[in-house]
Amino acid sequence: MAKFERHIFICGNRRPEGHPRGCCDPTGEARLQKLFKEKLLQRGLKGKVRANQSGCLDQCEHGPNLVIYPDAIWYCGVTLADVDEIIDSHIVEGVPVKRLLMPDACINTATCEHKPRRTVRKPGSTEE
Repeated sequence: MAKFERHIFICGNRRPEGHPRGCCDPTGEARLQKLFKEKLLQRGLKGKVRANQSGCLDQCEHGPNLVIYPDAIWYCGVTLADVDEIIDSHIVEGVPVKRLLMPDACINTATCEHKPRRTVRKPGSTEE
């Protein structure tokens, strides 16, 4: 089997309703991933591009999230309505969808403007 040209990892993490970090797949139905698979199949891209449901991508505040490799392009706030545009523009034409790009300053950082501030506790402290 030939290797995939691109691999789409779609966050499927679930958190309780109202969680301060948010949730990428609140229904647990993997609707975003299933739609990507369906649309890729319709365009004859099965076997060239794979859309996987992933575990937490640790970008919850920006969700729903996905990352496309080998490009290492992160998308945030993705909806079902965005799937065709991502496939047509990024996957087919090679042009990332700018309006959905996760800011570089937010990727794999402990803090960014979107993440809630966490209280740092001193070791042994019982303060809440």
